[in-house]
Amino acid sequence: MLAELVTAIGALAAAGAVYASAAARVVKQYERGVVFRLGRIVGGARPPGFTMVVPFVDRLYKVNMQVVTMPVPAQEGITRDNVTVRVDAVVYFRVVEPTEALVRVEDYRFAVSQMAQTSLRSIIGKSDLDDLLSSREKLNQGLELMIDSPAIGWGVQIDRVEIKDVSLPDTMKRSMARQAEADRERRARIINADAELQASKKLAEAAQQMEATPSALQLRLLQTITAVAAEKNSTLVLPFPVELLRFLERAHEHEMPRRPEQDQSRDQQQGQERRAPSQAPREQPQITENMQVRDGGALNGALDGQQRDRQAEHPVER
Repeated sequence: MLAELVTAIGALAAAGAVYASAAARVVKQYERGVVFRLGRIVGGARPPGFTMVVPFVDRLYKVNMQVVTMPVPAQEGITRDNVTVRVDAVVYFRVVEPTEALVRVEDYRFAVSQMAQTSLRSIIGKSDLDDLLSSREKLNQGLELMIDSPAIGWGVQIDRVEIKDVSLPDTMKRSMARQAEADRERRARIINADAELQASKKLAEAAQQMEATPSALQLRLLQTITAVAAEKNSTLVLPFPVELLRFLERAHEHEMPRRPEQDQSRDQQQGQERRAPSQAPREQPQITENMQVRDGGALNGALDGQQRDRQAEHPVER
């Protein structure tokens, strides 16, 4: 009798252990459990920790509550300004309602992935190329809103959507490179012209300052010569300014001593006497051939007289 009682107790303990092992479940901290009893949800989501279910009657489904990082495959599309691009993105989402995620949609991960791809193609068609390249933050917000609207009914919350890369054709890359180069050249020319304008204003002010003191111009010229001659690798052609000659001429006039007034008057009188014969031309006698034939001696005498008169008028200084 006692042996039968011990055997029954052992059998009950074994059956209880088997039942406990079949009914015991453990839900992790980042998970939530949803129990289906005969196909219907029993209660709400089970919290993390140890929980019990009815064996062979209840089924426990665990839902991950962590943030899921899902890459969106690259999508090709044509922008609003007719440029073919290839864009890929990444979506960050998490489950906020485990019951809705299991009941509302068959596979919430696949549903979010397909919705992200469709929304990305739609964003590409509505945007310009410049917006895809420069206004990504705005496009990310619009893409997040497009995905999050249907995902709310699935118990899924979209945390963030990021466009990772925008691939362009090689021809478009070369065109954009030429455009950027032309824009940089335009800005460089504008900066250079502005610098020339400022330099011309400063040079005009410097010219006004040098106009009052001509020697400053010579000093600036000598400074330029010194700067150019320091390299010693070129031939320098230097124009000689007329202002320097005038400066030397004025300096020479100040250094020359003045002559007495008598010497100046005497020199003026001698100059007038010397210029007088040349101003009054003499009447030369005309000698004909008949006169030479008839009287050769008279002709020679006349010529000698003319020579003596010239020597008297212009004495030779010895």
